[in-house]
Amino acid sequence: MNPKRILCASHGTDGARAAEEQALHLCHNDIALHHLIVVPEFWKGMMGDDWLNNAVTRERFGNYLEGQLDSEVAEVVERLDRAVQETGAEFSCESRFGKPAECLVDASRGRAFDLVVIGSPRPKGMHGLRSRMDIGTLVRELRIPLLIVPHPGS
Repeated sequence: MNPKRILCASHGTDGARAAEEQALHLCHNDIALHHLIVVPEFWKGMMGDDWLNNAVTRERFGNYLEGQLDSEVAEVVERLDRAVQETGAEFSCESRFGKPAECLVDASRGRAFDLVVIGSPRPKGMHGLRSRMDIGTLVRELRIPLLIVPHPGS
């Protein structure tokens, strides 16, 4: 398989970086890599509860959290953009808010991709956030090949 348009979903974790590395290995002059980063829905509820007892405090915290997420997303995108530029491939990116698998399926249908690349879930017992990607949804709903890259700690 020689994909020309690759959709890589990642978010900066070790497993996601393994997916990025694999996607980069496929990149060269006539390849286009589209990077999708999904902010999962659970962040929407991060406004706290009883300790954020007034609207001003709640708004300040919300602004802080949004700024942190924006900064982390920008860092991941800039790092990947630099790496793709070195390959001579074309780079584009987008971020979405929602359920990761649904966002990935929707993004895959928005353009003519040849391959989707994601990292595998973090192995049990390893430190870090658990993946929220529903692999079953991807297997059922993607209309293009899916490459799940093994976690580097596997």
